[in-house]
Parts: sequence; C-alpha cells; structure tokens
Amino acid sequence: MRPDDWYCTQDLSGFLSHAGGFLRSRPDLHTVALTVTETLRTGGLRAYGDEAPLFGALEVGGQVRAAYFRTPPYRLNVTPLTSEEAESLAAHLVALGHSVPGVIAARETAEAFSAAWRRHLGGRATVGQRQRLYRLGNLTVPQPLPRGRARVAGKEDREQLTQWYGEFIEAVGDHAARDATAWADSRISYGGVTLWEAEDGTPLAMAGVTPVVAGQVRVAPVYTPAPLRGRGYAGAVTAHVSRSVLASGVREVLLFTDLANQTSNSLYQRIGYRAVADFTAYDFRGTRGFPARP
Repeated sequence: MRPDDWYCTQDLSGFLSHAGGFLRSRPDLHTVALTVTETLRTGGLRAYGDEAPLFGALEVGGQVRAAYFRTPPYRLNVTPLTSEEAESLAAHLVALGHSVPGVIAARETAEAFSAAWRRHLGGRATVGQRQRLYRLGNLTVPQPLPRGRARVAGKEDREQLTQWYGEFIEAVGDHAARDATAWADSRISYGGVTLWEAEDGTPLAMAGVTPVVAGQVRVAPVYTPAPLRGRGYAGAVTAHVSRSVLASGVREVLLFTDLANQTSNSLYQRIGYRAVADFTAYDFRGTRGFPARP
C-alpha cells in the first residue's frame, strides 16, 4: 500500500463522481460522510466554515477502498481502514503538507491512524469522545408518554433552535460544525427538527434528522434543557421522529451516542436502536512541523 494510492481534491463533484458509489455501499458506516457531502453539495462549500473542505479516496485495482474528508478547522473523518491503509493515509497527508488537528473514525481505524500520524510527526493524541453508532430495529414507543405533543419546528422557532443547538454543543463538549443560526435555518428549510411541546405550546425538547441520502437518515441532535431532563421528553420526541422517518419509506434510521452517557444509551436501546459500531475521536497536540510542499 503506497501513499500515492490515495488522491486528494477540493473538487466535491469530482470526489462524489469518483467515490460516491463507495460511500453509498455502506450507508450506515459512511453516514457522516454522506450527510456532510450532501450539505456541502446543496448548501455550498462554505457551509461549514470559511476554509475550503478537503476530500480524498484510496483506489486499488480500479476500485475505491476508502475515503476521507475534512471541513477545516475540524477533525479528519475517515471511513474504516486497515492498519496498512491508515499508515499510507498518514504518509499521504504528511507528504502533501496537510495539517490534521485530530481524527474521528471507527475505533480501530482511529487508533491506527492516530498511531501512524504520531510516528510521522510526533506529539500526543488524546481522546476527545467515544461514540456508538446505532441502527433502528423494531421501534418501541416508550410508555407512558409524557403529557404534550410533537410538532415540526418552523420559522417561528428559529431563535429557540439557535439557542438549543448552542446549548447542545456546549453540553456534549464539542465544537459546532456550523454556525447555530445557519444550522437552524437549514433544518427548518426541510422540516428537520421536531419539538416536543407542553399542552400550552412551550417547547420542552427537540430531535433533529438529517436529509435522506443513500436511503439513510440520522437522528441528530436530541436535546432537552437540563432543568427538564428525566421526564421522558427526549424519548418521546426521538420515538416520534423515528416513526415519522420509517413512515416516509426510509429503512436505515441511525443515530450516534456519547458512550459516556449511560442514560441516552439505555434510552435508545429501549426504543429499539441496536449497536452497529464504536467510533473514537482523537485530538492531536504538539506535532512537529511539516516539510515544504513539493
């Protein structure tokens, strides 16, 4: 496996033409790549920031075997790799002089790439988050449901969604991939957030869904303000959006959880979500500089 077996581009259309079939071959494991590239395709290449995204793929024998993308300044996102492929990817990115602040991938891939990256540039890697990807099996609506009802968020909810998205990002200890207001506007445009509201119309919790890409939808984010937690609102709204996605004909309904949050992991399993794979996010610190670009 050679670093030259990888190619790198900032041309999204060319990347999707080349690697789109590979990404669609495993819509569960490639869910993030599918949804992010769809957002970039429909919302523009600056949807996630001012710096141009980076895309790449590994081709062996005329077949795409793996892919990556990065929307600066965020972590590199990589599809599952062997140890040899992870080593060649690290060498490929170092040779091109591309800075990588961290990586997120299936656990074994993240570990292999992190080790390879540090072999090339030194420094240390710290775990940012451990996640579990779930797929919906047989939906079980939690009983009894809390008082209230589900409602798709509209333009009148823009300020509420903006505030809650910011609070959600802070609560999970991550960095927002998009401006909160831009995120709210995007989700409202396709009915991508459902609220659980009290009988008087007060919003109590929210659950978002990504657009349908390659027959899959991911439920994200699910958020209840801290003072309202433990009352069943998150379970109720998640079950509602999951049922709505199934009713639309989509059969691949996915979601990620933080493995450190036992409450949410238990909740989603009770609703009917089953584990697919574990993912790890690493952050890199103290790496050496890059050689001059060729």
